[in-house]
Amino acid sequence: MLEDGTSFRGFACGASGTAFGEICFNTTLEGYLEVITDPSYAGQIVTMTYPQIGNYGVNLDDCQSATPALRGLVVRDMCQTPSNFRSMMTLPEFLTKNNIVAIEGVDTRALVRHIRDFGAQKAAVSTVVLDEEQLLAEVKDSPSIVGQNLVKTVSRASVDSFDELPESQAFAFMQPAEKKYKVVAYDCGAKLAILQNLVRCGCEPTVVPWNTPAADVLEMHPDGVFFSNGPGDPDAVSETYEQVREIIGKVPVFGICLGHQMLSIAAGAKIEKLKYGHRGGNEPVMNLLTRRVEVTSQNHGFGCVFSSLGVLEDEFSDVEIPEGLNGSAEDLRAWVKAGVAPVVKNEKYGRIRLTHVNLNDGTPEGIQFLDVPAFCVQYHPEANPGPTDSHYLFTAFTRLMDGDEDYLNIDIAKDRLSGWKFGSAAEGKVN
Repeated sequence: MLEDGTSFRGFACGASGTAFGEICFNTTLEGYLEVITDPSYAGQIVTMTYPQIGNYGVNLDDCQSATPALRGLVVRDMCQTPSNFRSMMTLPEFLTKNNIVAIEGVDTRALVRHIRDFGAQKAAVSTVVLDEEQLLAEVKDSPSIVGQNLVKTVSRASVDSFDELPESQAFAFMQPAEKKYKVVAYDCGAKLAILQNLVRCGCEPTVVPWNTPAADVLEMHPDGVFFSNGPGDPDAVSETYEQVREIIGKVPVFGICLGHQMLSIAAGAKIEKLKYGHRGGNEPVMNLLTRRVEVTSQNHGFGCVFSSLGVLEDEFSDVEIPEGLNGSAEDLRAWVKAGVAPVVKNEKYGRIRLTHVNLNDGTPEGIQFLDVPAFCVQYHPEANPGPTDSHYLFTAFTRLMDGDEDYLNIDIAKDRLSGWKFGSAAEGKVN
């Protein structure tokens, strides 16, 4: 049941009960377990657009968190008999064990089209409240995701070291690089694969709660600080972006997804709620520095407004920015067509450059601080689930910590194979 009264009936395929949250959809073709266990889905009911879900079962080593944070799951066809040598249980068993309400038999194409036309909204999935009028009333009375601090519901409670690389994934990955960089990672709902990628590229992460004071972090004398992905409304996570303001400029900083929004807010940017967000493993993003298009994995419903970061430098003032799509305040694809990466003058941190643009709707996907060592992207570069095109961003972080001023100038076509046994980045070959 959606807030506007649109309803769909189907069959229960998870736990029994009623789940309330914001309805959204994910367009990835695989990686359903990583989606279901991504902490960034806290407070949401996820619709999978791929028709059959659960066909290769569940391997717990692929989970992105200890327990799922999403509220509910909607699929077209749930597979009850998976076939995969790594499978430990069926997906319905996993959902029931973790008390996730799920429904199958829904026309997910119709549901997704409705969300695209009318936007994300409050919704419910229920196996117990079958009266539509009653369920609609309960949906309308449920809280909105806007204004909620969902990060505090998924972040860890204590400081921990991290060095976990699942043995069951060793068939695909080469040995990690030698530990060289001490990194403090803010856990705003960090996916395990993101922390694992830091380990694989030579980092030794110390993971801290979302609201850890900046003074405590700086006392650890890290080589760099990382701000992770996370759920919900970034404007409600003031305790994190306030720490960004104390840290940025003192050590190299890298932010992903919510981390990108934290750096943007710290610099004074306005945050907007997108009409239906970006969620899937096939979002095209233009890297304005290399002119390469990355096929990216994404999961967010909010984004920063690039123009709110400052005034354009004079040499970029002639490019006209048209009105945007998807409810966005501006369509930044004009910069893609112009072939330039614009720079604005920020009151707090000097020059900030737009580095990445979403080619579907023209929203900003990455920025680089030119006068302090910091950069961030709106998407997930760790490929869990999704393509490996953006793996180079972890390499860029190590280069930033090494003091390389040109740290983002990386051949992503070669770096995307780095660390995998199935390819050689140096030779550009696939085995």
